[in-house]
Amino acid sequence: MSAESDYLGDLDPDDPRIPSQQIANKLRAAILTGKLKPGEKLPSQPELANRYGVARETIKAALRALQAERLIVSRQGSGSYVRAHTERPIGLRPHFEAAFERPHVSIDFSGFSGETLHNTLIEVLDKVRAGRLTPESLKIRIMMCDTAAHMTLPRRVGTETAEEAIRERAGRITSRAVDGIVDAVHELVDLGLVKSATAEVRVHDLTPSFKLYILNSEEVFYGLYPVRQHAIRLNGGQVDIYDLLGKDSSLFHFSAEDDNETSSGPQFVKEAQGWFDSLWETIAREYTP
Repeated sequence: MSAESDYLGDLDPDDPRIPSQQIANKLRAAILTGKLKPGEKLPSQPELANRYGVARETIKAALRALQAERLIVSRQGSGSYVRAHTERPIGLRPHFEAAFERPHVSIDFSGFSGETLHNTLIEVLDKVRAGRLTPESLKIRIMMCDTAAHMTLPRRVGTETAEEAIRERAGRITSRAVDGIVDAVHELVDLGLVKSATAEVRVHDLTPSFKLYILNSEEVFYGLYPVRQHAIRLNGGQVDIYDLLGKDSSLFHFSAEDDNETSSGPQFVKEAQGWFDSLWETIAREYTP
């Protein structure tokens, strides 16, 4: 097994998932974080079996899972390769886990409610709590729309602004997400699992049209919010609203380490970080639950 494949790691005996699932997850993370490049050949089945101390059938099961996700292709007599253009939406969790392998971690988020951030980050923070990830410091900044102020979205169909009940609903969703993150980060400090950690939340009066994640000032994930009409329960009845549906947002990935001469990745990461810092330091204000 070559030194380049050290990032694949070892099986975790405390992980309840079967070996084939663990191996598939490690290969998936390597692909999605760019450690295995499009078109690059994966280690051979015998190499992987030897590396993880498992049977060839276990490796085959892991590779079948990646083939089903259209992340890799198998070529008869040649081996398995990362698909040149994957059709799988970018998943955040492998990138977050890779970011937390650094001694000093920074996460900046700008968006509407922070639900997706919460769902992704809490799973990674659980690994810190379990000792599987061991950063020395953690700095999280969350910047969102102020749901207590004037809002154009979400709003009831046929109206121009969000009524109080809709703003209160949005506020509850936001509070669950960001308060959960802040509490989890503070718990890591209280337990002595990280030397230092902060989680700051600020709000502004802009209605966001996109969500933005910045990891260690090196990776950016950017997605546009689609606006959809759907029904919600409000004050005991159902109403139709126009809403920002972050879960339907496709994320685009940009890396500061992209050395392709035609890539806009490094410049986009720089501009995104500058944009975030400019709002954070000017019109954003402290969040009050």
